[in-house]
Amino acid sequence: MKSCPCGSENDYGSCCEPIITGKKPAETAEQLMRARYTAHEKVEIDFLFNSTHPEYRKDYDHEGTKVWAENSEWHGLEIVETTLGGPKDEEGEVTFIARFRDKEGLRNHHERGEFKRKKGRWLFTEGTMIKPGPVTVNKIGRNDPCSCGSGKKYKKCCGK
Repeated sequence: MKSCPCGSENDYGSCCEPIITGKKPAETAEQLMRARYTAHEKVEIDFLFNSTHPEYRKDYDHEGTKVWAENSEWHGLEIVETTLGGPKDEEGEVTFIARFRDKEGLRNHHERGEFKRKKGRWLFTEGTMIKPGPVTVNKIGRNDPCSCGSGKKYKKCCGK
């Protein structure tokens, strides 16, 4: 039994594979999102194209998507939030983080994907990248515990 790359902890053969191969449709927007992530890992580029809503294919780069998928090492999918997109909905959003390594190093693709049904079938429409929030810096006092975890006071450790 081979675990599905989408992170569901289900067997690939009963999770994303039937959706990617067209044996069964995705029942929810999240299922389609998981199958699309898995398609990147498996380099199933035709599925990625075919699961994109026809009205949103204008700027689809088939070759660029293939190169990205082939040249990336996929490290997992995290579903952050799903809004609507259930079996009885017509639209839905799935916010996710896809982790991968490419020639530039380990990266996170954080996106809010939008999905619509067409003729009863879930399709991806477009995504909005989510930028990381601002970095906050906590000022450490001289007598506070050192942030390195040594257990010493900051002034006796990294604050020298």
